[in-house]
Amino acid sequence: MRLRLLRHATLDLEYGGRRLLVDPMLSAAGTLDPVANAASSARIPLVELPLDQAELDAVISRLDGVLVTHVHRDHWDAAAVARLPRTLPILAQPVDTDRFRQDGYSAVTPVPETATWLGLAVARTGGRHGTGEIGERMGTVSGFVLKAPGEPTLYLAGDTIWCDEIERAIVAHRPEVIVVNAGAAQFLTGGPITMDVGDVAAVRAAAPWALLVAVHFEAVNHCLLTRDALRAELARRGLGERVYLPADGDTLHFGQAAITLAEGRSP
Repeated sequence: MRLRLLRHATLDLEYGGRRLLVDPMLSAAGTLDPVANAASSARIPLVELPLDQAELDAVISRLDGVLVTHVHRDHWDAAAVARLPRTLPILAQPVDTDRFRQDGYSAVTPVPETATWLGLAVARTGGRHGTGEIGERMGTVSGFVLKAPGEPTLYLAGDTIWCDEIERAIVAHRPEVIVVNAGAAQFLTGGPITMDVGDVAAVRAAAPWALLVAVHFEAVNHCLLTRDALRAELARRGLGERVYLPADGDTLHFGQAAITLAEGRSP
């Protein structure tokens, strides 16, 4: 398994012999309006992708499919619709199926609970994109667990805070690699809608055997938690071991038992 963080929650993933793009936000820096009702009014994305247009075309040309946890514009934007071929298979939560078909994609696989997709075993998990009224307004979000022979079980938790659904997924699937969307995204009122320090620490405590990868930082104006702040606080709590916070463009390589890992920059 090879996982390269492009930016925010966008991952270039090789898994089970397949090349996948996860939650593509492909817009150039500053081309989208900021998230409203946030402490910062900076236009987004705040940073560029860590690859030029030719390199992005090369990534897209090798794709077998696209996995989208939900269709908020920082996970599926107009640039992704413009760049990704309409023939690409897309894996999604059922509530988003019509959106992809409206965008012109015909090979859409909704996952009510489990599915086999591109030869991979997939299970959809729940989550909570915030609490109270804000959480309700954010709509349905999902995570996905991937399994394939010779690969560590991978859990992409999606945009969620720590909640019963996450704990149940960890207990049910015992993932060896867990990718969480951190950044503590939030509005001027209400609590975080993605994981903050306490949420990441809860995942770490619930799955001490797993390698934890935290992404979703420093690219959208309502994400207030930085990599450095999370790293420092986890270290202070004695929870920093087996937690990885890749920079944009970094690549992680995982062994089958999720006990070996090599880091590095992709060309």
